[in-house]
This record gives sequence, structure tokens and C-alpha cells, in this order.
Amino acid sequence: MINKDFNSVIELIEAFPTEQKCIDHLEQLRWNGNVVSPFDENSIVYKCSKNRYRCKETGKYFNVKTATLFDNSKVPLQKWFLAIWLVTSHKKGISSLQLGRDIDVTQKTAWFMLQRIRNCFGFGNEGELGGEVEVDETFIGGRAKNKHLSKKIGDDKGGSGDKSPVIGMVERKGTLVAKQIPNVKGETLTKQMVSSIKIATTVYSDEYHGYKKIKAIYDHKYVKHSAGQYVNDRVHTNTIEGFWSLLKRGIIGIYHFTSNKHLQKYVDEFVFRYNSRNFSEKNRFNLLLTNTEHRLTYSKLING
Repeated sequence: MINKDFNSVIELIEAFPTEQKCIDHLEQLRWNGNVVSPFDENSIVYKCSKNRYRCKETGKYFNVKTATLFDNSKVPLQKWFLAIWLVTSHKKGISSLQLGRDIDVTQKTAWFMLQRIRNCFGFGNEGELGGEVEVDETFIGGRAKNKHLSKKIGDDKGGSGDKSPVIGMVERKGTLVAKQIPNVKGETLTKQMVSSIKIATTVYSDEYHGYKKIKAIYDHKYVKHSAGQYVNDRVHTNTIEGFWSLLKRGIIGIYHFTSNKHLQKYVDEFVFRYNSRNFSEKNRFNLLLTNTEHRLTYSKLING
């Protein structure tokens, strides 16, 4: 495994100048000298030529890319490594057009690569929060007032309209969790909070009525934004609102648009970068490489 720090594109290329260097790094991160068959984790594995292995129980051949985001990809690993480094190190992400130019692939290929990478970010959007936790909800999508009447969906009053709601929960000086939700009703918000926040935690929110029921579960305190109150001693939602600002600027400025179907992947991307904000570029890069066993096919990505 490469132990040298790489804080720039040049240093990354110098660390992984060949396909074999990339393969060796992946094998070390994924198996650490103990190769495991993706078809039967208890099977004996035989080493073959050309970086291949054979599973004794199933008789199938595999390599370090099998059952990962790199599976069946004709794009060289060096370009994959560059793509991963760029998307994890850029604070607001990188567009498929820019990535395609940077690593010399088509925009379609770059978009598929980015979606495969985002599909692996979900592991960083989990956790059990405690201590002091800020909670807030937001809506992501185009403004209904800017759309033609025939393209407006629903009514923004009391619901998401043509926008998609997302709930965010952040532990002060700790981990953040953000999930796309179907609506902002009290029962939906409470369900998401219970799945991510420890019982009896101190929770800060605004005065939205959807949070009224959580006082039976948490030590709930809130600020009255409608009355111009944004900070009351330790009670505020400035941390989670700062994340919303970063997320929305990234989507509007870099990606311009995301559909409801793919929104969670984009949210996962920004959550991953937030939760690894104190990591070095190398450690953030390796963290994702150790969580690549999530294969996404093109047909699954575009259908539905």
C-alpha cells in the first residue's frame, strides 16, 4: 500500500504511475494479504496469472475489481483513482463535463463514473448521534415560481411541491447525517431522528410544528426564526444550516440540477466530505477505496 501522502494531482500520478501499482494498492486495502472470494467468503482461493484468483467452491475467477465500483469497467484504474481523488477533494464536487476533460473520457462515461463513486458514499451517511444535535429540514430543487405552469408539481404550501425534502442532523463538532424524505410531516421527521439520534439527547431545532412530538423522546429546545430569533445561548441551528448552504451551492453551481431519483447520492457525497473534513487528502481517498464493494450497473442507473 502507498504510504506517501499525495496532496495534488501530480503527487497522485507519481504514486500510481501504472495499472499494476493501482491493483497492488487496491489489493492491500481490500484484502491486506488475505484474499477473500466475492462468491464464497469461506472458500479457499488459488492465485492465478494476470492478477486473477480462482474460488475453489464455485470455480469462478475474479480479481480485485470484481463486485466493486470498478467491475466490468474498461476505464483504467489510474483514471478511476484520479476521478475519486478529484470528487473527494473538491469541496463542492466536480461536474461530469469537467471530469471528462480532466481525465480524457466522454461526458457520458464521466457521469457514469461519478454516479458509481457516489453510490459508495452512503456508508458515510450513517451513525448514532449524541450529545448536542442540531436538526433541520430543507427542500432541494427548482423554484416553482420560475417554472411554466404546466411543469409545476403540487403545491409548495405545507408540502414539498416540486422540490424534494431532506432532513439533516449534525452532532456538534461531530458527524452529520442527511436523508431524503417523502414529506416533512411530524411522524416522518420523528422516525428519521429516532433512527439516527440516541434517546435523551439534547436536540436543537427551529419552531416548526413537525418537531413538537420529539419532546417526549429528547431534551428538545428551539429558536423562533419567525420572530427573528436565531441564537439563544447554545440553542441554534447554524451548523446544519451552514451545511445546507454548502450543499445547495454545490448542486446549483456545479451540478445545476439533480432529479429526485439521484438526489440521495448527491447528498451522500456532500455528507462524506463533511464527515471526513479533518482527514488528509490521502486518508479520505483511501477511506473511499476501502468501501468500493457497491456495484452500480448502467441499466439500473438510468431506468426507473
